[in-house]
Amino acid sequence: MQTYQDVVCTVCGCLCDDIEVDVDGNKVMKARNACAMGTSKFLSYTHDRIETPMVRKNGSTQPANLDEAVTKVAEMLVNAKYPAIYGLALSSCEAVKVAIELTEEVGGVMDNQSVVCHGPGVLGLHEIGVSTCSLGEIKHRADLIICWGCNPDEAHPRHFERYSYTAKGRWRNGKADRKLVVVDVRQTSTARKADKFVQIDQGKDYELVNALRTALRNEQIQQEKVAGVPVEDIEELAELLRNAEFGVILFGLGVTQTVGKGRNIDGLFSLTRDLNKYTKFQIMPARGHFNVNGVNEVSAWQTGFPYGIDFSHGYPWYNPGETTVTDIVRRGENDAMLVIASDPIAHFPKDLANRIRKSPLAAIDPVHSVTTLVADVVIPSAFAGIECEGIAYRMDGVALPLKKVVEPSQGVLSDEDILKKILGKVRELKGRSG
Repeated sequence: MQTYQDVVCTVCGCLCDDIEVDVDGNKVMKARNACAMGTSKFLSYTHDRIETPMVRKNGSTQPANLDEAVTKVAEMLVNAKYPAIYGLALSSCEAVKVAIELTEEVGGVMDNQSVVCHGPGVLGLHEIGVSTCSLGEIKHRADLIICWGCNPDEAHPRHFERYSYTAKGRWRNGKADRKLVVVDVRQTSTARKADKFVQIDQGKDYELVNALRTALRNEQIQQEKVAGVPVEDIEELAELLRNAEFGVILFGLGVTQTVGKGRNIDGLFSLTRDLNKYTKFQIMPARGHFNVNGVNEVSAWQTGFPYGIDFSHGYPWYNPGETTVTDIVRRGENDAMLVIASDPIAHFPKDLANRIRKSPLAAIDPVHSVTTLVADVVIPSAFAGIECEGIAYRMDGVALPLKKVVEPSQGVLSDEDILKKILGKVRELKGRSG
C-alpha cells in the first residue's frame, strides 16, 4: 500500500489540494478529505472506460489501433476548410497548449466550455476590469460572503469549509465571524444556510445590481420593488455591503447564463468597484470544471484571447458571437470537429447537436459519453490528476500541479500526448516538419 499526500482533486474549480490517496496494486483504495464528488471520481475512475480506439467504417464503429485513429483524425482536420476544436476544461494546461498549436496548424477555431458557462464573466472583465483575490484571502479575511446565482453547497461542496463561510482563517473564526448572503431565483441548499436570502425574479439580475448601486450612493429608488425585491430590503442589503470589513461576491451560471449575460457581470464588477470606495470588496467566478479557468489562462497567454479563437486568417482572431463554437455550429460554418474531454452532443441544444453530427466528428475522452457514441473516431485518454501529471488553474487563478497516482491502461496516453501525435501527423500530411 502506498499513500500519496497533497493530491489535487480534479472535479470542480476548488482544486482541493489536501487529498490523501491510498493505492494498492495500481488501484485507488481510498481517498481521504475529498467531498462525495471527489471520492467518487478517485474510486470510480475505472468505470465505463473506453478500452480501445474506435473508427467508423461502413456505418459502424470498429476497434482500431492508436496510429490508425490518429491518422483518421489528422486527415479529418487537414481535409476540412474550417474545423473546430472544442473542450479541454478537464484536461491539463499542457494539453491546452498543444491544442492551440494544432488549431493554428489547421486554420480552425478553438473554443472551450466557457462559451456555455462563464464566458460572459470574461466579457465583463474586458469591459470593466476586476477587483479580485485568492481563495486564501477569503478564508483569512472575509467577513461577508455573497453568493449570487451560484450554489457552492452542491457544486463546490468543500468551498465553505476550506475557503469561505465556515472556514477558520487567521483573522476569521468560521461562521461566528462571517455573514452569508445568497441572491438567487430559488431557495437552494446554499440559500437555506444563509444569514440572508434575497429571492429575485428570473432574469432581473441587472436591475437589482443597478438598484444596489443606486442605494449605495444614497439616491432614492423610484419604485416599491426592483426585481421582485422590496426597496427597503435593497437599501438594507446595500448598507450590509458597505459596512463589511472585507467582502466577496461569488457568482455562478445563475447570473452568467440568464437574461443580460455579460451585462449582468458588467454590473457586478461595477458594483464591486463602487464598494471599494467604502470598504474592501472583491469578486470571483465560481468556476465549475476543474481546469476551465486554465483553458482561459493558457489560451490568453498563448494567443491573447481566452476562448472562441479563430485561426482561419492565419493569426488569432476573437469576436464572441462570431468566433464562438456555438454560433459557428448554429450557422453551419464548421465542416469537422474534434472534441476533447467534453460532451457537446449531450449538453448543447438539440439543433446544435444535430448539426455537429452532420460533419466528421472525433472525440478524445477517458469514458463513454453521448458524443463518443456518435463520433466517427474515438481515442481513449488518461485521467489528468489520476493517471497523468499536469498543471491546472484553480477558480482564483492559482496554478496547482496535478499528481499521477496510478498507471493508465496499456496504450492509453494523456490528452497532451494524443494531441502531439495528431499534430505530428497533420504536419506530415501537409509536408511540414517539426
